[in-house]
Amino acid sequence: MISQEIVAATPREGKFNKNAARRVRVRGKIPAVVYGAAEPAIAIEVDPKQIQKILHSDSGHNSIFDLEITGSTAKTKAMIVDWQYEPIKGNLIHIDLKRIALDKAIRVEVPIQLTGTPVGVKTQGGILDQVLREVEIECLPGDIPSHINVDVSNLALGAVLRVADLPHGDKLKFLSDEDTTVAHVISIKEEAAPTADALAAGGPAEPVVVKKGKAETAEGAADKGAKK
Repeated sequence: MISQEIVAATPREGKFNKNAARRVRVRGKIPAVVYGAAEPAIAIEVDPKQIQKILHSDSGHNSIFDLEITGSTAKTKAMIVDWQYEPIKGNLIHIDLKRIALDKAIRVEVPIQLTGTPVGVKTQGGILDQVLREVEIECLPGDIPSHINVDVSNLALGAVLRVADLPHGDKLKFLSDEDTTVAHVISIKEEAAPTADALAAGGPAEPVVVKKGKAETAEGAADKGAKK
């Protein structure tokens, strides 16, 4: 989704290590790297408040905004592709940005938003279980939706909603397997009983923390880009 946001950035110079990154944060900025579009990677610093505003917008990290780098005569269309938070305080400490060409299709993951109350919940005593929360699509940058809505009002007990059932259009190419389960209505007994897979593994699976961020890798990429 195209945003009107303009992110101001300043090039970073010198060494790209932990101490240098710490000094950037002391100044109230965060280190970042911008790459892509067959151009060299550039190490920059940006205002974390601007980045947080984008990440918490309706389109989130799929927002495409103008990146204005000091010393450059032209703005660059960019989007956030990776970010890292400090594990204890939760402060944003690093991001990776990618240059975007508006005339070239890109791959993104878009949230799936379920609307309505399934008939299997209303009248059949079931509960709605959403298995897939994001779907991978390919489209032009200007056609990226903030989310994909799907009405589940007619979903009965035992019925399954798959990727193939999501609203498809000419502008979006779905890359996720069409047979992948998005949501289904299950009975309360099924919800309470442990699955065969869980029993085979010796119990319920450990929760997985999904987090973006490879600050060290990004710093290395910036270093290589700067050397070039």
